[in-house]
Amino acid sequence: MADERTGLWLAGARGSVATTAVCGLLGLRAGLVPPTGCVTELLEADLPPWDSLVVGGHDVVCTPLAKRAEQLAKAGVVPSDLLGPIDGGLAEVEAEIRDAPTGPQGEAAARLVADLESFRARHCLARVVVVNVASTEPPEPPRPEHEDLAALERALAAGEAVLPPSSLTAYAAMRAGCSFVDFTPSTGAALPALDRLAHQVGVPYAGRDGKTGETLVRTVLAPMFTARALRVLSWSGTNLLGGGDGSTLEDPAHAASKLRTKASGLAALLGYPVVAPLHIDNVPDLGERKTAWDHVSFEGFLGARMSLQFTWTGLDSALAAPLVLDLARLVSSAHRAGRVGAQAELGFFFKDPLGSAEHGFADQARTLVDWAGGL
Repeated sequence: MADERTGLWLAGARGSVATTAVCGLLGLRAGLVPPTGCVTELLEADLPPWDSLVVGGHDVVCTPLAKRAEQLAKAGVVPSDLLGPIDGGLAEVEAEIRDAPTGPQGEAAARLVADLESFRARHCLARVVVVNVASTEPPEPPRPEHEDLAALERALAAGEAVLPPSSLTAYAAMRAGCSFVDFTPSTGAALPALDRLAHQVGVPYAGRDGKTGETLVRTVLAPMFTARALRVLSWSGTNLLGGGDGSTLEDPAHAASKLRTKASGLAALLGYPVVAPLHIDNVPDLGERKTAWDHVSFEGFLGARMSLQFTWTGLDSALAAPLVLDLARLVSSAHRAGRVGAQAELGFFFKDPLGSAEHGFADQARTLVDWAGGL
């Protein structure tokens, strides 16, 4: 695959995660940073090399990528001494970022399809992976059009607004023959009509909601309680975060999507329902830093009551960005190998893995290694 060029199209291309991913990729290409946090560096698989990835994208905001990189350097996410050497690369990516399509959804989808096809042709790309790293959306109420591809396309042609933005992006990606990854808890490709489209055009997709912090720890710890026959009585969590995520998730409607995906795997991991209150609070002065505190109450032999507490503090964009790059490489390889539809084996990366009910981290890791080795 070394002689093939792969496109990475970022929805939300000027956001913190996307900007960090771009800075990291440019640093990796130049040999200026090690691939710390890049899972694909541990896999024996035929994957696109870093220097074969070409980045473009779209966004609703206009802050230049270089300015966002400066802001992230001040926040401690991007090394400040990296900015000078990658300045030219940032300018090249900036030239490939388009305004997010607006207007009637059918027309917006057509413009995005045209942008993707032009991007692919302009750079002679073998494949393009579209990754959604835009802001979290509220949960989408079901509509009949979500179940039937023909009905969905009739509604789009009639100018109806039937899809949330993440799903419109997924639709346009597939119509352009591109694979799709939803790194957010938004609806994305998780609609029967879009699954049908993926199979119709022969593209893979994966998602959703990147697993980078508190939930990552939960998927490691919860199987421990089950394996040792200890009964969890409650598992409470509090998340404190600032930045764009903090302000977005301050809205209960948007937070509902995140809370659903964060809580979805706990009962599956334990094998029984458990009281698991979870709170997300916006603390603006934290900026890009996120802190999660969990309290686990559990019962042991003879009914002895005990507890576990842990605190996870991290820079979420620094945790997410290498996974975005990993997923671009893996999904591109899956596309090349003829894989179609939801790639359940990529559940390792997600809180709410599409196509899979497995949430245990160790099992997901083994599945990923076996799957990647077969690409």
